[in-house]
Amino acid sequence: MIHYPKFAARFAVLMSELRGKQVVVIGHQRPDADCIGSQVALCRLLRSQEIDAVCLNSDKVPRRIKFLVGDTPFFQRDEVSPKGKVAIFTDCADHGRAGDKMREMYPAPIACFDHHISNQGFARFDFVDTASAATAEVLMGVFVDADLPIDRLTAQALYTGIMTDTGQFRFPSTSERVFRLCAELVSRGADPALAGQELYERESIGKLKLIQHFLGSLTMECGGRVCIGILPMGVFDSTGATGEDTEGLVDYARSIDGVVIGVLIEERPGTIKASLRGMHSVYRMDTLAAQFGGGGHANAAGLNCQETLAGFYPKLLAAITQRLNEIDAALK
Repeated sequence: MIHYPKFAARFAVLMSELRGKQVVVIGHQRPDADCIGSQVALCRLLRSQEIDAVCLNSDKVPRRIKFLVGDTPFFQRDEVSPKGKVAIFTDCADHGRAGDKMREMYPAPIACFDHHISNQGFARFDFVDTASAATAEVLMGVFVDADLPIDRLTAQALYTGIMTDTGQFRFPSTSERVFRLCAELVSRGADPALAGQELYERESIGKLKLIQHFLGSLTMECGGRVCIGILPMGVFDSTGATGEDTEGLVDYARSIDGVVIGVLIEERPGTIKASLRGMHSVYRMDTLAAQFGGGGHANAAGLNCQETLAGFYPKLLAAITQRLNEIDAALK
């Protein structure tokens, strides 16, 4: 069975063009498991084909997903010179998702592997499938279609990326293909129990304090259909948490019965970061986030903007209210 027939010939051409070149596999800022897993898997696959490749990210690999890296060469942005390198971007909805400086250092990516609905294509070879649950799913499908070797660590990286971006196989994007590919990954050495333990059973006390603060901040809006939680400036110092500990917090807001949109707002000096989660793709979190310069999935998106909390909150609430009104009107 061919999983991604539209990519097969193009991927063969890409692999041919990469031979003899030095490749950097780049992921987005504040990377998650799908990002790191995709970077590691693609880098290891290329190296197995005797293509010189390393992973590169603006940020450090988060503590909980370091187990995916193993002996894969992984560097931060300024540790590798861009001279003579060709860049492949993974899990990046747009060229700037890896950071403005990374975009300047690698202005003409040779390829991009992604699954975000807001990705309009920015590389010479774009492997973007918005029906896929994860970039790791796209990569696994392409690798299997090309009959390429997948070692144990590569399998673990891809499995973990798929598991997290499907919400542990709970999200609507969880398809029959997801399960087929994950079964294949397990047969090649991926350990589901290891992924679960590393990601969900190694919380820091700072993370738990951060959760406590976030839950205490939850505010219901729009007649209980929207829940918004806030992390104000100084909360990381007071709790001992780190930026990576915000992963998954927004899901608490979305999980409340009757809520169709959950929001996490993180206040930073001069800027706001927000994560948006929708109950269904009809709410289009990606286009909602795009109103503030962000993007992402139909059900999950994020944004960063130069704004104060006092200024941003009513603007976001107004945009959400308008979206709900539009949907309600369309369903009448």
